[in-house]
Amino acid sequence: MAKPALAAVPAANAAAPAKKSKLLLIIVALLVLGGAGGGGAWWFFGRAHDAAEPKVAKAKPPVFHTLDPFTVNLAEENGDHYLQVAVVYELGDDKAIDKVKTYLPVIRNRILLLLSAKRPSELAGAEGKQKLVNELVAAARESIPGDTPQRGVTGAYLGAFVIQ
Repeated sequence: MAKPALAAVPAANAAAPAKKSKLLLIIVALLVLGGAGGGGAWWFFGRAHDAAEPKVAKAKPPVFHTLDPFTVNLAEENGDHYLQVAVVYELGDDKAIDKVKTYLPVIRNRILLLLSAKRPSELAGAEGKQKLVNELVAAARESIPGDTPQRGVTGAYLGAFVIQ
């Protein structure tokens, strides 16, 4: 009678690996389904969240165009004075550079007329220089035809400034 007890033990041992492999298979299946469900929820709700937030456009680097320096006689005031100035325009994009180049003779003419009408005392302080920069922007914008007020010119800077 001892033999039937020994025979029952191997049968129980054979059933245990089959149960363990089924249990392992079920656990793996649950992990895969849970991961797929979690990934699907993340994708779905993540996209809805992204659509609700406005996307901020990446700032473009500025576009600059430097004009050849100007040397002009200033309006008389306590003797003869001249001004040497370099103007750098900040433009909206590369298309604006083409517009500036096309209308460069008109822009340079307006700048020469503007500068030669100035007195040294008008340009001596920071306020006078800032006023000049604003007038340089306006001169460029008025020289370029178009419907928009800026016409591609967003600002101007003084690259060099000498009064003698």
